[in-house]
Amino acid sequence: MTPDLPFAAGLHALGPAFYSQVAPTPLAEPRLAAWNGELAVALGLPATLDAAAGLTALLAGNASPGAPASIATVYSGHQFGAWAGQLGDGRALLLGELAGQEIQLKGAGETPYSRMGDGRAVLRSSIREYLCSEAMHGLGIPTTRALALVASPEPVWRETLETAAVVTRVAPSFLRFGHFEHFFYKGEHESLKQLADYALARYYPACLEAANPYQAMLEAVIARTAELIAGWQAVGFCHGVMNSDNMSLLGLTLDYGPFGFLDGFDAGHICNHSDPGGRYSYANQPEIGLWNLHCLAQALLPLLDRDAAVAALKRYQPQFEEALTARFGAKLGLTTQEDEDWRLLTRLFDLLQAGRTDWTIFWRKLGDFDSAPAAINAPVRDLLVDRAAFDGWAADYRARLAREGSVDAVRQAAMRAVNPKYVLRNHLAEAAIRAAKTGDFGEIDRLRTLLARPFDEQPEHEAYAGLPPDWAQDLSVSCSS
Repeated sequence: MTPDLPFAAGLHALGPAFYSQVAPTPLAEPRLAAWNGELAVALGLPATLDAAAGLTALLAGNASPGAPASIATVYSGHQFGAWAGQLGDGRALLLGELAGQEIQLKGAGETPYSRMGDGRAVLRSSIREYLCSEAMHGLGIPTTRALALVASPEPVWRETLETAAVVTRVAPSFLRFGHFEHFFYKGEHESLKQLADYALARYYPACLEAANPYQAMLEAVIARTAELIAGWQAVGFCHGVMNSDNMSLLGLTLDYGPFGFLDGFDAGHICNHSDPGGRYSYANQPEIGLWNLHCLAQALLPLLDRDAAVAALKRYQPQFEEALTARFGAKLGLTTQEDEDWRLLTRLFDLLQAGRTDWTIFWRKLGDFDSAPAAINAPVRDLLVDRAAFDGWAADYRARLAREGSVDAVRQAAMRAVNPKYVLRNHLAEAAIRAAKTGDFGEIDRLRTLLARPFDEQPEHEAYAGLPPDWAQDLSVSCSS
């Protein structure tokens, strides 16, 4: 028997203009394949997978959550720079709230917004989202979370025949820029205001004290988005499909599809094979963040002063640069700022780009930099193709450290706390996927546990920190991922 959970209504209170009530579609032979015990305890749920087994039917969509009814929300958005019209939760159902967090099933069946889709998610993409949500949380990057993964032998057709899965997603809110775009473009300004009032009261209450609370909320979203994308750039995360409907009103990393972490550094890296023009390349992410914020500001214009909205958008770039400067200063182990720091950093980027040096390994090894005048620093130097150029850069870096009185042991510890040793590289996710297809789900939990502490050495897992194997060069992800 499925336990009754005390789901609270949140977004449900807005009314049927904002969503459709949809019952989940039952899933054949569901198996609770992964359970995030740390998050579960925070939600008041059992800590272990065995203890949570009684929740399998609910998490698979095979049992009703009771009251409130499960809902799929409606939104619209710009996709790859073009207006796509009405979209919505085509494979996600919101069950309600636990401990102030929205609980959503992704892959629980068709909804009115499925756009000819089946409403299912496949095991491959569900494992990737489950793992990356928690990897980003471990890195300290704002993100939606993942509570559970339910697997099934039920067939699902994508490019090939795959099997179905449902991932339970958790966030304070899944509101997107596209929710506001939907009501703006439909000319339903009263509904737009109702949604904005709800968001203010629930997520931005401090903005209610401002002369124009909607303007204050826009400014807060701009600041959160700038900080979020600076975090992405620092850890080498590529989202892959930064459509306006995939942007969170709370500045969370939302919708893990064709994502990827940089291996060899390439500023123009495109992680999504459905994006041949590179609109969502690593280097373009900051600019696309601003483009999407323009979409949100336009959607909120019925509630704003246009000139004030434009002024707020102009503050995005300095806010992003400030956040990025802080992130990369910390990655370099600097505790002060100098005008020449960006010149030092861009020279380093040029060195990394020239040899496609592994992003994560380089920064981790730089954390062991010996500032003594005669030190060669071979472990990090040998990662570069142009070692003479690195020697020149290292001399300037050494001088910069000396100017602020850097102490190696203190700086090295600080750098290890911001430069991760472990990230969810594509080949690690792929290994977990391949094992799961044989019925072995153990690697999923091993990876989740490892990635919860990405800055720790964890010597027993040293192999997870190495360069990707040769076979990983053939891996690709697309929007179907």
